[in-house]
Amino acid sequence: MPSRRNAAEFPDPALIGDYAARRALARLGSRKLKTRTCPVIFEAPLATGLIGSFVHAVSGGSLYRKTSFLLDSLGKKIFPDFMNISERPHIRGGVASSPFDDDGVATHDREVVAQGVLQGYFLSTYSGRKLGMPTTGNSGGSHNLLVQSGKHDLRGLLREMGNGLLVTELLGQGVNYVTGDYSRGAAGYWIEKGEIAYPVEEITIAGNLRDMLRGMVDIGNDVEVRGSKRVGSILIERMTVAGN
Repeated sequence: MPSRRNAAEFPDPALIGDYAARRALARLGSRKLKTRTCPVIFEAPLATGLIGSFVHAVSGGSLYRKTSFLLDSLGKKIFPDFMNISERPHIRGGVASSPFDDDGVATHDREVVAQGVLQGYFLSTYSGRKLGMPTTGNSGGSHNLLVQSGKHDLRGLLREMGNGLLVTELLGQGVNYVTGDYSRGAAGYWIEKGEIAYPVEEITIAGNLRDMLRGMVDIGNDVEVRGSKRVGSILIERMTVAGN
């Protein structure tokens, strides 16, 4: 369940319980999949984690320690043309809103990614000095990252994908930020002709974050707010799904 600064923004507890029950029932009769390569959709709550991996890779600590697969990426295209990510620190009531960062540096609106090109890192005063660059006001993390959505909701993304995997759960922490290698246990639903065919479990999805970022096909308008990230479900062109 996402956090909010205003309790009035939370849905009715009965609706939460109904949603949780329906999700649990929908997982009954889960199957394994044979190993294959296919399109993958990360449901919105998990898509925020994918954007979080990007933020980690372009943050000062990872960059000056040279432990990032996105070293020297400033000004380079790392996403498709349609990708735009904005940082808006002053959204009223935003969970990650703040007039200053942890160093006391004033925060400001900026474009982090524009038409797929990385416009700026996430730097504190210390990490900026280590890199010979000015701070970006991000000591303590990012502030309200808004990922521009496409025109489809999740159902529309499923139709766009056709056949593939909808991931609704991830297990483990198999991310190597030095190489970008990505491997996580997963569960979700196998999709055929744009519709849920059956639930799946005990599978692994694998790829490389650099390829995954470039291989984004579309972003849904089913926006989820988790911490400092606001993003809809993400359709990725191709990943390896390992099962039986």
